[in-house]
This record gives sequence, structure tokens and C-alpha cells, in this order.
Amino acid sequence: MTLVGPNGAGKTTLMRILAALSRPTAGRVVLGGCDLALDPTSVRRMIGLVSHRTLLYDDLSGEQNLLFYARMYDVTQPRARIEELLRQMGLWERRRDPVSTYSRGMQQRLAIARAVLHSPSVLLLDEPDAGLDRHATEMLGTLLRQTDLSRRTVLMTTHNLEHAAAWGERIGILVNGQIVFQATRPAIDLTALRAQYDRYASSA
Repeated sequence: MTLVGPNGAGKTTLMRILAALSRPTAGRVVLGGCDLALDPTSVRRMIGLVSHRTLLYDDLSGEQNLLFYARMYDVTQPRARIEELLRQMGLWERRRDPVSTYSRGMQQRLAIARAVLHSPSVLLLDEPDAGLDRHATEMLGTLLRQTDLSRRTVLMTTHNLEHAAAWGERIGILVNGQIVFQATRPAIDLTALRAQYDRYASSA
């Protein structure tokens, strides 16, 4: 599912709550049958998160960053998995370079590799297309299309309506903390999404 909404709609707040980084003021979060308030550790292991912060260590290489997270998540055959992801993200040739030397787009690609490293059942992508160049954006789109949705739930926020319409099986509009509109693709196309977005965003 892709969520769009104007600034201040609550997209990042929602993602932080689902990722166990913020507490909700009301309601419950249940992922994979686990109540986040009762068993946050189990829930966190189910989640892969890409946010505005890359959660990478600048002084470590791309490969070292992924090895660190692989140990945290007990990834089996970590080096093979890391090579697979670095090649998929177009970072294999730069694997031994410090992350501090990466461009913003390269860092975001590495952050995506970090998020899917342990094959999480829930993937949270908070504006993952921000700061990506065209090539990296195409990689992200390919990754989402190749995701096995029978085994994984993906929730993505974005400001880009074109990406929302192209990448989401379901599309929602979030305004003032409420999902005010939902549709499935291909029942709604980009033109119709723009019309709905303009309708609801203008009333926010």
C-alpha cells in the first residue's frame, strides 16, 4: 500500500508508531499477531524500515554496515545475502568504500538493502524515493515489483503521486491523521488519483 498526503498529514508519525519508535496516544498496533505494546522486540524483528535517516554508520563501508546488521538479525549465510543485495542495488563495486563517500542516492540504496537484509515480513518505507536519482528510483520500483507479497506486507509513504500510482496495489490518501480515501490499482489511475488528492488536500 502506498500512502500520500500533504505535509503534516501524519505519514511519518504513522510510520514511527508502526516501527516502534513512537508510542500512539490511543489505539493498538498488532503486527503478525504480536501486540507492539506487549512484545516490541518480536515486532521489531518482523520489520524492515527505510526512513529519512539512513541508520547507517558513515565510518564503516557499505559491506561492513550490512555485516553489522546481519549479525543483529541472525541472517544465515550473511556474505552471500549481502553480495546479492549490493549487486541488486548497484553498489558492489563500492562495497569497501566508507559510507561517508557515498552520494545521497547511494546511501539511500544501501539503506534499502539494510531494510530488506533479514527478509522482514513487514517493510515500512517512509519516502524511500526522496533523494534518489532516476537510476536508483528505477531500482526501487523494480525491488517493489519483485517483492513476494504473499510473504510480505509493504507500506510506503511518498510525496510523488506518480510513484504511488505505479507502485502501490492499494493507494491511500492521509489527511490530518486519517485515511480519507482508498482505492486499488488498476481501479484508479494517476489522473484520478490527482483529482482525489487535490480534493482532499485542499480541505486539510
